[in-house]
Amino acid sequence: MPENQNFNPEDGLPISKVRAGKVSKYKIEHFVAPLDETPLQAVDSVKETGKPLSMWAEAWRSLRKQPLFIISAILILAIIVVAAFPQLFSSQDPTYCALENSNEPGRAGHIMGFNLQGCDIYSRVIYGTRASLLVGIFTTLIVVIVGGALGALAGFYGGWIDAVLARLGDIFFALPLILGAIIVMQLPAFRDNRSVWTVIITLAIFGWPQLARITRGAVIEARSADYVKASRALGLSKFNSLLKHVIPNSLAPIIVVATVNLGVYIVAEATLSFLGVGLPGNVMSWGNDISSAQTQLRNNPMMLMWPALFLSVTVLSFIMLGDAVRDALDPKARKGA
Repeated sequence: MPENQNFNPEDGLPISKVRAGKVSKYKIEHFVAPLDETPLQAVDSVKETGKPLSMWAEAWRSLRKQPLFIISAILILAIIVVAAFPQLFSSQDPTYCALENSNEPGRAGHIMGFNLQGCDIYSRVIYGTRASLLVGIFTTLIVVIVGGALGALAGFYGGWIDAVLARLGDIFFALPLILGAIIVMQLPAFRDNRSVWTVIITLAIFGWPQLARITRGAVIEARSADYVKASRALGLSKFNSLLKHVIPNSLAPIIVVATVNLGVYIVAEATLSFLGVGLPGNVMSWGNDISSAQTQLRNNPMMLMWPALFLSVTVLSFIMLGDAVRDALDPKARKGA
């Protein structure tokens, strides 16, 4: 605004100029809304008697408001129920096959049709959920226990322990997950005894270094906190301080990575089964169904689409859940932060 002009507060137009230091004066009225229309005291009030929420309580309150978390949680719960009680969702025997039904389209009682051997695709997809989900869940549990323990020890104690575990992790990092699993599954001890547990152990062997590195970084950040120093000053041993204070406050990134990696392990199992080195053919899984459908891609593409669709939805659900948990536990990653 030019310095030599005054503005009428009613219409905002300049009406006069400053003359010899004299400035026109106007009466300006201030309008304030009634207090009952803007209850600022209720908005700005703080519950002094309430207990402060912990990080996990704050995260849960944030998660309950996220549509991404609600959708992914509903999908994952439905998948778990299907894996635990497949007989509730399919009345057909997945092992019963009739060649006269080979590549037949869907009909009443068989909504997804039949595969090349005449087996009901819907029942096989439903019963195949269990093996694929077991591989993902138990591989994640082993990776969290082994990788979390080694990463916590390396990050908290440092020194030669950190150096040895870091070099050991680098050895496993040199091989990608799928390539390393293929090599291990070709060993006689694994090739002749292929099962769900051999696949779980194989994936865990090459899956722990990533989580160990994440845990190590979180523990290094938490070990220098004041509450850890206070616990040591009060006479708590280093190991007990690690268990009671450092690890509980380092769980946030571990949970996020583990949630996302669960979907990765399900895909890895499907990939190994597709290549013929994963689960044996007599075990129903999405990977085996996809592998058997590749030869019928032109004649019966739906045979490939249904198990691939269930696999994609499951993996996407866990990835969505991991993103929602990350946003809730990491304030910097929250939208609008």
